[in-house]
Amino acid sequence: MPRGADGERGRLDENGIGLPVSAVGGSRIRINGGGFLMTDFLVRTFVKNYGQTDDASVRTAYGVMASVVGICCNLLLFAAKLAVGLLSGSISIMADAFNNLSDAAGSIVGFVGVRMAEKPADADHPFGHGRMEYIAAFVVSIFVIQVGLELFKSSAGKIRRPEELVFSWTAVAVLALSILVKCWLAVFNRTLGRRIRSSVMAATAADAMGDVAATSATVVSILIFGLFGVNIDGYIGLLVSMAVLLAGLGIARDTLAPLIGEPIDAGIYRKITDFVESYDGIIGTHDLIVHNYGPSHSMATIHAEVASEVDVRESHEIIDRIERDCARSLGIFLVIHMDPVETRDERTTRYREMLSGVLARIDSRLTFHDFRVVDGTERVNLIFDLVVPRDYNDAMRDTIREKVSDQVRGADPRCYCVMTVENTYCAESPEPE
Repeated sequence: MPRGADGERGRLDENGIGLPVSAVGGSRIRINGGGFLMTDFLVRTFVKNYGQTDDASVRTAYGVMASVVGICCNLLLFAAKLAVGLLSGSISIMADAFNNLSDAAGSIVGFVGVRMAEKPADADHPFGHGRMEYIAAFVVSIFVIQVGLELFKSSAGKIRRPEELVFSWTAVAVLALSILVKCWLAVFNRTLGRRIRSSVMAATAADAMGDVAATSATVVSILIFGLFGVNIDGYIGLLVSMAVLLAGLGIARDTLAPLIGEPIDAGIYRKITDFVESYDGIIGTHDLIVHNYGPSHSMATIHAEVASEVDVRESHEIIDRIERDCARSLGIFLVIHMDPVETRDERTTRYREMLSGVLARIDSRLTFHDFRVVDGTERVNLIFDLVVPRDYNDAMRDTIREKVSDQVRGADPRCYCVMTVENTYCAESPEPE
């Protein structure tokens, strides 16, 4: 069996893009990693085969359970806070109550999104429906932003026309209980969201932490009124509204990024390239692009370099084997473009090593590919693609082009660089090994 066929070198970590947990040891999940007994109980009770998170039905069961838990908790909190808010006359408590109601609606949206995301591919959607989960998370963010805007409007009115409050330790106790529940919901959703790579759960966890801050501020407002008789309810409501708005905007930003398209995480980039390069017959790789069609649905393309003197049928067989093994071991539909590379010509090798040394001295993050040597009438043309980090702007790209050309000519006056400068698709340039 070729190296890498079992996926050992190609496994992606817990935060991998679109890879099932089974590819990283999903069958060995430890449920009670941090002593969260309630999470442990719920998962074991309501999710059959909870360790097989690469299975669509299991993943859906996680999403359904998390959504139902969120709906129940938020509806209970809404009822309790609304009653306390009406009795005390506190706008911040009532606003917090309706925030919980919007959270319940968000959980319903998450429930629908998870169910729709797991629908299999069909004639109109050959890559499945995985991105519905991102859309559902974005809808959740709209709910959060709307609540923040309404709270801002109500709080501003309270500042202009303050109303008398009624202090109650019952209100403080209810809000303190709400903080504990929301803290647990945040940890609950974050834990399960990481386990099944769910953007909806990640958004729900972030929203819950925003609610913790909002409710804590409300408790401070009530305590200050009870102890000192100072009514700062409107001002606290204003601060809470800003926190809710920021949380909603953050969720929207995080969920829109994969829909629009985002660069590849450096660790993921390295692990995928290592997987491909671990096979005998592969000299190197470049131009890796990952297309995300949902948390568990990814397609990738990569260029793999093979020796030009090897029979093309033999190299093609290696490429086919890597694609099959990648789908099985990493859960990625990988398409590989085969690039022939000259490996036996000493002159080409010498020039390639010279260029490598020049790039290493300028910036260790620089790489090149598609290198070839073409003789001119009075000079030697070194033709290649130069890959620069994403933080290189246009001016830096022009500067690096001149610097590489000058240093190559300094090493060998006969050589002229004919290069195409391109940015990597990686979020950060992987550190060279």
